[in-house]
Amino acid sequence: MRERLRAAAKSPLAVDPADRLGLGGKAATAPLSHAHVERLAVLQNHLWGERRRSVLLVLQGLDTAGKDGTIRHVFTGVNPQGCRVTSFKPPNDVEAAHDFLWRVHHVCPIAGEIGIFNRSHYEDVVTSAVLGLISDGERRKRLRILRDFEHLLVSQGTAIIKVFLHISKEQQRARLQARIDNPEKRWKFNPSDLDTRQHWDAYQQAYSKAIAATSTDEAPWYVVPADHKWARDYAVSGLVVEVLEEMKPTLPPDPPGVAGTTVR
Repeated sequence: MRERLRAAAKSPLAVDPADRLGLGGKAATAPLSHAHVERLAVLQNHLWGERRRSVLLVLQGLDTAGKDGTIRHVFTGVNPQGCRVTSFKPPNDVEAAHDFLWRVHHVCPIAGEIGIFNRSHYEDVVTSAVLGLISDGERRKRLRILRDFEHLLVSQGTAIIKVFLHISKEQQRARLQARIDNPEKRWKFNPSDLDTRQHWDAYQQAYSKAIAATSTDEAPWYVVPADHKWARDYAVSGLVVEVLEEMKPTLPPDPPGVAGTTVR
């Protein structure tokens, strides 16, 4: 899964957002995704018990790409005590008065945790550049800082999984319209989403540059086709499981004398 989805060096977004990843369809994929969820629950329990290393899942994507839905489906079976989701909005006055990573570093996962970033430190490179809030020179400098920052996290025991949920412009239009038309989803609609949509090409180019510049062997980017939600969830859950399987987290030793004890 990782090799198939790993971002290409030159054109990382040259991927069909509607790619079904060779899967048989939603119904056929459901039990495979369920198996991922069950295995993830076991591996997360081992990671939480081990309390030595951590995992950081970074989810990026344009509006309606499915960041919320991915988190809800992939992590439905994990222990909430060992899993933390952080959503990044535009920086407030206090955050803006510090360096751009100040609000990021202190919410990175602690030993034993799976941390999930719903949007991330890449907003301060991509969105800031598209909106003209930073110069191109500042953008390039921030990309260098991000590579160093992620190297620091990895060197201290955090495995980083960076995922770009790649949605087509037509599928985004359909999902935005669904939010408007459905009273149960209308609260999620933000008029600014339409403004962002007007800069579609600029965002695609900015993400492509950022991904190409920061996809390293120790913190690679993965581009996940996101037009089909079931394929998206299968891919992301598979990535997390593969990384944890490779880490081989182990439970701590049994307390002395507990083996063979009978509770009366």
